Amino acid sequence: MQVRVLVRLKPGVLDPQGRAVHHALEGLGFTGVEDVRIGRLIELDVADGTDHDTIKAMCEKLLANTVIESFTIETAGAQG
Repeated sequence: MQVRVLVRLKPGVLDPQGRAVHHALEGLGFTGVEDVRIGRLIELDVADGTDHDTIKAMCEKLLANTVIESFTIETAGAQG
């Protein structure tokens, strides 16, 4: 089973990489971009039947820094 975990910085947490991309876009002449936030996508192939709680535990213990990041789990086209 394929699982996707989208990890993003929580609102209010400084995103220096996002600021750098925003500045670069402005430098290239792109207008109208008000903010940029950078996240990451983690794709996992797990055994069929792996439950949501197990995947959530993986995120909380290793894949995301829950102090400053939030995460979304997507499995088989569904979000959770």
